[in-house]
This record gives sequence, C-alpha cells and structure tokens, in this order.
Amino acid sequence: MTRGPLVVVGDVLLDVDVCGSVSRTAPDSPAPVVDVVRRVERPGGAGLAAWLATGDGSREVVLLMALGSDDEAQVLRRRLAERVRLVEIGTTGRTTVKARVRADGQTLLRMDRGDAGDLGDVPPEAGDVLASASGVLVSDYGRGVSSHPGVRALLAAVPRRAPVVWDPHPRGADPVSGTLVATPNEGEVRRFAGDPAPDLAGLSRSAAALVERWEVRALAVTRGAAGALLSYGAGIPVHLPAPEVPGRPVDTCGAGDRFAASVALALAEGALIREAVGTAVVAAADFVRDGAAATCMDPRPRVPRTSGDAVALAREVRAGGGTVVATGGCFDLLHRGHVETLQAARRLGDCLVVCLNSDDSVRRLKGPDRPIVPQEDRARVLTALDCVDAVVVFEEDTPNEVLRTLRPHVWCKGGDYSDAALPEEQVLLEWGGQAVTLPYLAGRSTTRLARATQGGEP
Repeated sequence: MTRGPLVVVGDVLLDVDVCGSVSRTAPDSPAPVVDVVRRVERPGGAGLAAWLATGDGSREVVLLMALGSDDEAQVLRRRLAERVRLVEIGTTGRTTVKARVRADGQTLLRMDRGDAGDLGDVPPEAGDVLASASGVLVSDYGRGVSSHPGVRALLAAVPRRAPVVWDPHPRGADPVSGTLVATPNEGEVRRFAGDPAPDLAGLSRSAAALVERWEVRALAVTRGAAGALLSYGAGIPVHLPAPEVPGRPVDTCGAGDRFAASVALALAEGALIREAVGTAVVAAADFVRDGAAATCMDPRPRVPRTSGDAVALAREVRAGGGTVVATGGCFDLLHRGHVETLQAARRLGDCLVVCLNSDDSVRRLKGPDRPIVPQEDRARVLTALDCVDAVVVFEEDTPNEVLRTLRPHVWCKGGDYSDAALPEEQVLLEWGGQAVTLPYLAGRSTTRLARATQGGEP
C-alpha cells in the first residue's frame, strides 16, 4: 500500500544569514565591524520544517502555505520546489524576512521585515492532499495560515484519519481538537497557560492544563539542552533527556522545526507518541550539533556526524577540511575508563573512528578465554556512544593496515607511553599523522571486571 504524503501547513519565511568575522570595532562607535564572507538565503518557518521532513527523499512532502508575488517569494518558491510539492494560498502581504548578521558562529543582530496581509481562498488541491495525508504538521508562525477559516475547516477533519502534530505560536491559532501532539517550547507553554512558575512543577502543571484546554492527546514541551517534557494531561509527565551537544557557542536556530518535523514523520510511520518524541529529541540535538539551520542547506561540504562506512566517513571529513581522529582496542566489557578515553579522543577533531580488534585478534592478544563479548556486539555498543562516529573491525594483530586506509590526522591510545614510542607512530609518519596518548582512568580495566564476574578479587 502506497503511503500518503506528509503535509506541512503553515507560514513560510525567508531566512537570511550574512556571515563573516570580526577583528575590529568601528572608529566612530563601539560597534563590531563584520567582514562579510558570504550571504545565505533559505526557507524558514514552515518552509524549513517541510525541507527537513523530506529527509533522504523517500517520502513525498507537500507544503500548504501562503506566498505573494514579491522577489523574496520567488526565491522561496525556487528553493522549496527542489524538494517539496507546493500548494499555495494567495496573499497581499510581503514575505517575512528574518536576517541575521553572524560572525564567527555567533549571531550579533537580527532584523525582521514583512507583513502577513490578506489571504485568498484555499485551493481545492489543499483538500485533496490533506485527505490523502499519512500525517500532518502544522508549523504556525503567527502569519495567518493556520487561522484561515478554510484551512481550519480542512484540518478539523484530519485527526480522525491521520496523526496531526501542531507546533503553535503565541500569535497563532490553537490546535484543532483531536491533535495528537502539540510541540510548544517551554517559554510558550508558560505564556499560553498564564503560569509563570519557573520550576518543573509549574511547567508540568501548565502542560497538563494545555492538554485539557486544547483537547490534544499529548504535549511535548521542548526545553533546549534539557530535552523534552511529555505530558498526557493527567498523570506523571515523562522527561526525555537530550544528548549532550559539545562545544560552545551553539546555534539552535531551527531546532524546534527539526523536532516537530521528526515527531510528525515518526507518527506517520506508526510510532507511539513516546517513541516519536524520543526520536525527535535526538534528531534535534544532532541538528544543533551539525550547525542547525545555518548549515542544513549550505552547499559547502559539511563534516558528517556518523557513517556506517568508516573509510567513507574519513574521506568525507578530510574533504570538508575536518580533522579525522582514530583510536583502537578490544573494548571487551566496555567500562567508564573506555568511555572517558573515547570522549577525550572525540574532542580532538571532527569525527572519531574506532579500530576494533576482531574476535580472532583478541584471542591471540588476550588468550583463549577472550573476548567475553563478540565483535558484532562490541561494535554495536561502541556505535551507540555519541562520541563514536564509526567502527571498523580489523583482523590483524596491529591496526597498521587499517590506519593506512583511514589515514587519520590523529591517533589516540589510552595508557602510559611517555617513555616509549607508540607502536603505530612510524606508520602515521607516512602521511603526517600525529600520535597522542590519553590517560586511563585509574582502577578500571576489563581484566578486573572479568575477574570480579567470575568470583575473583576485583
């Protein structure tokens, strides 16, 4: 059976980033002077949500929006049509433009212009696509699409046949009754509910009140780095923590759109609400880690976070100007010492590849009773760590050949090699790689753990 499209309904904006660097202040005022390097124009609001929802291109995404006839609207049409099917409502308004001046990864200033204007009639095509939708995301930015009487009449019938996710706005409309999940952020919840209590109890109370008032099935409250709070109204809410996003400053522009789009996609695939929200929390953290809206449509090469192919990952990172870090070992009975070493290694570059000894290799090194955990399981556990981007298994007694294939910029080893060269150091010299050591956490080792599980002394 063919899946229906994911339909995004909402207000489209044009986001503009003017990017450069600051090395001086103006002579006539204490204002930073930005030496502009590039200007990037991209869809924002519901346009960004729809673009993100297209993912790998395996699902059709339809965007129901309002656009006028100004130059900015033409830019949006061209860019969105690359990946999204457009259904338009006419408007007399000027396209809303949000322009950010950014320097060295930080936003210095934002300038907004545009107005909503009067919206025209809803085209018949809108009813057709909503009737066939496998899921609907309403991305409300307070410009009038979700408040349009014709749009609301069509949306009111959707919850009976497909999941609806509603990303609300303080100047927008309330979700239609029967919406499966609403996705306001923490500040919006407190504003909607009129409860300024700053603690978690107050937020939970406000979320439960909105579930009842809006007649939605659940409220997924986004809380930035803290993750999301999922409330079903009555009962204890569920806290879904977000993975840590290392490094500062962090640009979170568009993270809410990434979250809402991920929830809608997961629900359209049949996921439970809690599963969908958990998936979206991780997707939003990954989105921020990878540069957020500032880089999601950037045509320049970007450093990927994960790859199933370690060699391809290393090649892509090098091509994008990033630093490839590699480390190696058996990682049998993964423990805290391993994790802290891996996290420290990841901070040295833009990706971390773990070169993992195969089962046969471990037996030759450690004896016939090892490994305790087979290589497939060891690799799966390692790839589940946020700090590990890829794993490659090698059969030899040393990782020299796999290092020649990966050609990392940095090779990390845990332990004390201060008085002797690392065995792999000569291989690294072939392409100018650098070996470093990272100290182990004292008192943690696989051998000690194995002995303890067998009833021996730890």
